[in-house]
Amino acid sequence: MGVQEIPFYTPLYLLIFVLPMAIINYKLGIGLNKRIIYSLFRMTIQLVLVGFFLQYIFLFNNLWVNSAYVLFMIGAAGLSTVKTCGLTIKNQLLPIVIGFGIPNLVMILFINQFVIGLSNIFDAQYYIPLMGMLLGNSLSGNIIGINTFYTGLRQNERQYHYRLALSANQWESTLPWYKEAIVACMNPIIASTETIGLVSLPGMMTGQILGGSMPMTAIVYQIVIMGAILISRYFGIHFSILLTRKKAFDDYDRLSL
Repeated sequence: MGVQEIPFYTPLYLLIFVLPMAIINYKLGIGLNKRIIYSLFRMTIQLVLVGFFLQYIFLFNNLWVNSAYVLFMIGAAGLSTVKTCGLTIKNQLLPIVIGFGIPNLVMILFINQFVIGLSNIFDAQYYIPLMGMLLGNSLSGNIIGINTFYTGLRQNERQYHYRLALSANQWESTLPWYKEAIVACMNPIIASTETIGLVSLPGMMTGQILGGSMPMTAIVYQIVIMGAILISRYFGIHFSILLTRKKAFDDYDRLSL
């Protein structure tokens, strides 16, 4: 049994519920209307363009084209992280992209080779959608972790300098906020992993079931992707902070962001 086709215009029916949201925001003076409308419009345009683009990528299914698209995804995620966290593109974009990309690339290739057992580990049908799920979840974790680390240092600069004055090195002095950043990054995904299946049916599992897969097949894939998300998110935040901090301090160990 295949998935029920949805006409292209039917998502517009959801605007029925957006209208009362806009009225409530207007009456209460909550300045969200422009952002909500812009986000919905941008999301629609982006997904339509990606949909057309992916049709040709899946049809062509070339290693270099697939990998180029994945690298573009990593770069876009890195740029989003830098902008959201208030870092400088010149100094921090490359460290973020490397710290963000390596764990996810290693994880997706490992899954395709050893877990799923694909003959072509760069097959667009698996390589791109699974990578998108890893990157999307790692992105939110990276933003939380990096923000927590550098915001904590800014807000506790005196305490940080006090530790330096007591002969602690930079690593030792920043360790409390480093650990706090890791915990902040991992808490949401750990909570989600603990309650999955009880509180929610995740997107990948739902999509596979709607696509006609047997529930147990969908469950196995979901277990794999949730484990991969947790692992790549953990190593990603470590790498990202360790790489960005190389240019985040001056020669006297003062925060220079």
